[in-house]
Amino acid sequence: MLKQVFCIFIFLITSAHAVYPDTLYVGEGQTYKSIKTALSAALDGDIIIIQSGIYKEGNIKVDKRVSLRGAGMPVLDGEDNNEVLTITADGVEITGIKVINTGITFMKDVAAIKVENSKYVTVRKNVFENDFFAIYLSNSQYCTVDSNLISGNAVSESFSGNGVHLWKCNNITVTDNIISGQRDGIYFEFAKNSTITGNYSHNNLRYGLHFMFSEGNTYKKNIFSCNGAGVAVMYTKNVTMTQNRFETNWGSNSYGLLLKDIDHSIIEKNIFSGNTTGIYMESSSGTKILNNNFLSNGWAFKILGNCYEDTIELNNFLNNTFDISTNSSQNLNKFNSNYWDRYDGYDLDRDGTGDIPYHPVSLFSTIVEQSPESILLLRSFLVNLLDLTERYIPVFTPQLLVDGNPRMKEVNND
Repeated sequence: MLKQVFCIFIFLITSAHAVYPDTLYVGEGQTYKSIKTALSAALDGDIIIIQSGIYKEGNIKVDKRVSLRGAGMPVLDGEDNNEVLTITADGVEITGIKVINTGITFMKDVAAIKVENSKYVTVRKNVFENDFFAIYLSNSQYCTVDSNLISGNAVSESFSGNGVHLWKCNNITVTDNIISGQRDGIYFEFAKNSTITGNYSHNNLRYGLHFMFSEGNTYKKNIFSCNGAGVAVMYTKNVTMTQNRFETNWGSNSYGLLLKDIDHSIIEKNIFSGNTTGIYMESSSGTKILNNNFLSNGWAFKILGNCYEDTIELNNFLNNTFDISTNSSQNLNKFNSNYWDRYDGYDLDRDGTGDIPYHPVSLFSTIVEQSPESILLLRSFLVNLLDLTERYIPVFTPQLLVDGNPRMKEVNND
């Protein structure tokens, strides 16, 4: 009987704590002087308030379901030697904290905040500076990375990590983060069914966003600007990319969007502006590229001969040096109802569609593909004459790569 009463008593205490969690305060003049001592005393569900100050506590391991909340943006300093927060519990929340100076090691991926084998973790409204990896999620599910400010000092790919890094994750939300100065702004590898929304990834060393073997994901309304290359999507399928901006990604091997070995994906209502190449597409099939705007790029779209059954439709091509380039005389893809600002055909029946097909691959773009140094002749009278001759007596450009229904006016892609 006494044993039963004792068990009921313990159950009531535990239940009461779950409903009314304790709040523990850390900082100068508070009950706890360090985050580690507060974590040691905390129970699942407790809230730990970290007061303003600088905390140098090495690697802090969070293995309980707690909330760590900063008051006045406290600083957790890794002193160029440590991973700072390692989370191994479900339901942890980290907010309002500045994490700096993780240090660099090549033995393991050191991060400012690393989440391992956990669910329902939230990392929100934190600041990260001079960290190898900022936020690293490993084998985790249903987590949220929201409204963080991440800035690194990457100078080489081998000595830098990624801003938000996912490995073997599922159902992750990455939203409204600002990321710069990392190797890749956002990196997905074996990550599925996740959403990337409203992020600004800029001035990163390699890619603003990098996908590897990650299917079923959606990214929308992001800005990828001034990166080594904008976005790379590789070895995956069923990816939806919509309403993003790919801007000012310049360099000899730089792209707004690099697509390699992807299948059955959707690229819709994006803006590609001021890139060396808007989209570079290799070994892709069944992908739909719809209602995008290509503005003032070097090459709007490079599509290789190993792409097939892709649809390029209802896009606007405006003020690009070259609209389309390819390395093949064949075409196994569908180009239809796009607007080309170089199209000079006519529309006698006034249905909004040109009466003669348009061949978007110019002779000069074919020459440049084979001899890049010939770009020096751009805008010369000779080039204009060559392109004009090829247009009326086509010999060298791929005759099967044609838009049979070119639009007479720009498509409204809002």
